[in-house]
Amino acid sequence: MQTPDTSHVASYYAASANPAPERPALQGEVDCDVCVVGAGFTGISAALHLAEKGYKVIVLEAAKIGFGASGRNGGQIVNSYSRDMDVIEARYGEQTARALGDMAFEGNRIIRERIAHYGIACDLKEGNLFAACNAKQMKALIEHKALWKRYGHDRLELLEGKTYRQDIGSERYVGALLDHSGGHLHPLNLVLGQAAALESLGGTIHEQTPVSRIVHGEPVRLHTPQGVVVAERVVLAGNAYMKGLLPQMEGKSMPASTQIVTTAPLDAAQAEEILPTDRAVEDCNYLLDYYRLSADRRLIYGGGVSYGGQDPASIEGAIRPKLETTFPQLKGVKVDYAWSGTFLLTLNRLPQFGRIKSNVYYAQGYSGHGVTCSHLAGRLIAEVMAGQSERFDAFAGVPQLPFPGGRALSVPLTTLGAWYYRMRDALGI
Repeated sequence: MQTPDTSHVASYYAASANPAPERPALQGEVDCDVCVVGAGFTGISAALHLAEKGYKVIVLEAAKIGFGASGRNGGQIVNSYSRDMDVIEARYGEQTARALGDMAFEGNRIIRERIAHYGIACDLKEGNLFAACNAKQMKALIEHKALWKRYGHDRLELLEGKTYRQDIGSERYVGALLDHSGGHLHPLNLVLGQAAALESLGGTIHEQTPVSRIVHGEPVRLHTPQGVVVAERVVLAGNAYMKGLLPQMEGKSMPASTQIVTTAPLDAAQAEEILPTDRAVEDCNYLLDYYRLSADRRLIYGGGVSYGGQDPASIEGAIRPKLETTFPQLKGVKVDYAWSGTFLLTLNRLPQFGRIKSNVYYAQGYSGHGVTCSHLAGRLIAEVMAGQSERFDAFAGVPQLPFPGGRALSVPLTTLGAWYYRMRDALGI
């Protein structure tokens, strides 16, 4: 049997990561108040919030900190969820929409609080834009601004006509919406910095420690290849990498991957031409493109979704045409890094929070909006363990819907649906 590769994917983020110590695998039996499975944004956020409340926390990571989507994503701080509050209100009622809406911008604030309080070096930059490719999308952005204002978010600026060119050096769009409270950063360094903060508070992290079996009870016993953790409570935070540890949710979620390339460093004039204000951008297509500049002036450009988590034959071959359509002035630019990352998709595109047997909690399925929502999830898990369950329960009460036919049919059906929306994007309807 081939040993799985548990090193970081060969990404720009891994190549530019801040120095981090090795965290040895678990040996023997240990006990704790809370055991967290998964050292990505959700797990480390939850562990850090819990440690700040005085809990003894152990984190078990099958590979390396930030191995999954947390260390591979586009690095954009985008507010709200993959489905916005108007959809939530229409489907689940005003009370649920108001509860989730009150938290829609909190993950962003948590990230900034963490960076400031613990002095995390992760290249934080301000502002992100939603770019409209056609008149229909522009109309939706106008409605989007009004919707967010209704939920208390008033830091949006509409850029109509060619005024968006002050931020984006591309002819591809008809306008944009600027979120002054958004931003972008180096995601792997963010999670590494929070992991170090957790350890400074007495938390323990074991890398290369997959959980092979969970024996539910009071306490819970988590078995690993060379040890056991005995925990009063457990947080399952592996998202797309749970590998059988959350079987009751497998038919209600689906792994999907997105691809990213990073160019060689651009000269100052090139960077100024394409992104003069150094803000992050995502377009408004169903299968959207997203991009930004790194701290050393590389263009980080991602786009598309592969359902089921399968990569295209060539990641650069899939992304380069998108990049060069947006920025024809970069035609032929050298690509230094190309990688993919797997995230977890839900049918209703809303995150899945819940409990198992009263002392095991899970949060997953951010459906492409995980950078901010995962940090919120960590705070809500710490709250519910401290006896404040209202906000966690607002998410847990949202129906967790199975994909028709389970995972066996979800990939072809979702791919067919994506094809439909791709055609709508192309036709502007």
